[in-house]
Amino acid sequence: MAGSRGGVLELAVLGSLHETPLHGYELRKRLNALLGMFRAFSYGSLYPCLRQLLTDGLIVEEEPAAESAVPLTGRRSKIVYRLTAEGKERLQELLTQAGPSAWEDESFGIHFAFFRHTEAEVRLRILEGRRSRLEERLDAVRTALARTRERLDSYTLELQRHGLESVEREVRWLNELIETERRGSAAGAAPDAGDRSSAAGGEPRPAHEETSRAPSPGTDGPERLAAPEDN
Repeated sequence: MAGSRGGVLELAVLGSLHETPLHGYELRKRLNALLGMFRAFSYGSLYPCLRQLLTDGLIVEEEPAAESAVPLTGRRSKIVYRLTAEGKERLQELLTQAGPSAWEDESFGIHFAFFRHTEAEVRLRILEGRRSRLEERLDAVRTALARTRERLDSYTLELQRHGLESVEREVRWLNELIETERRGSAAGAAPDAGDRSSAAGGEPRPAHEETSRAPSPGTDGPERLAAPEDN
């Protein structure tokens, strides 16, 4: 599926259907919970994505069993989308991608959401790549701030500091995750994605909690967009 945005949505759809077959409304709710954490996605792109996945043979449509249909309602049964064997292979292919595209704001959170299905070596490469990308961003922001500090009013300066602190928090979070992954690899066992103990010790924290604490700078938060009518 062409384009980084299309690729991220493809991963999100295939990953969600890997858990269980879903009809359109359920899938939209799941994607809203998943994608809404990280980026704004238009649900106008969901159904074209589903059509493409159907064309490619990665998912199939299934009608619910006849006995489960409610008669005399005047509404047709909802179509259920299910992953095919080819779709499972495509999902595994997407989950092995650990290059720069997986480190970016657009896709890192989605890759992270499916880390439980991702090999430990790939998880570590993505985390280290994301940290490297953010460290580059930190250097750029600090340099720009040093050059323009004298010309900024107090509110703009405070906004710049807030962005800087947000990136610094995510780098610290990534350091903890990387240390956890390395300890798990050294012990010969993959750590559970939900075990987010800090490198210095402490109680584990849920992965979704950490993700929500580490938003990428420069975003205004998740955008909840209206969904089209159900299938």
